[in-house]
Amino acid sequence: MSHHLYDGAAVAAPAAIPSEAEELATHLFERYANEIFAYLLRMVGDRETAQDLAQDAFLAAYRARDQIARLDNPRAWLYRIATNLALNALKRRRRFAWLPWHSEERPDKGNLAEEVGRQTLIETALVALPPDYRAPLLLYAHHGFRMSEVAEALNLSEGAARMRLHRARTLFRQVYRKEDRA
Repeated sequence: MSHHLYDGAAVAAPAAIPSEAEELATHLFERYANEIFAYLLRMVGDRETAQDLAQDAFLAAYRARDQIARLDNPRAWLYRIATNLALNALKRRRRFAWLPWHSEERPDKGNLAEEVGRQTLIETALVALPPDYRAPLLLYAHHGFRMSEVAEALNLSEGAARMRLHRARTLFRQVYRKEDRA
């Protein structure tokens, strides 16, 4: 049984001798498939949709494989593709859900109720954020992107990305505090 979130069975490398561009595309898939899937899952809140979008993202990357070698930051480029796909899916759906964060860390048994309550508050606050604010917050805080990478992934200037992140944090704190008092 696979321990990965995304098994990638739907995207296979070509059978012929791969070109350098194909090898780069395959490397992107092997390195970032689980990370992109997890990001998309948090963006759209539905496993099946996230799998479809991850497949679409890597298919788009494969189709543009000749550009990969010229990219300064292929990871940010891949996240831009994934973000655009997720935002388009959310716009089509006009609603979204949130699935719990999947953490490698397990709380102590004594703190389990407190941890579950905190996770619920976090999820509620995140679901309240518009996708345009949720994306930079997830990229920066959860995926560890530098601000320049957030900007590149979202196709924004660095100043605009900073502003969105600031607004996302402010809105997140407001909702979190409101829910915590409820």
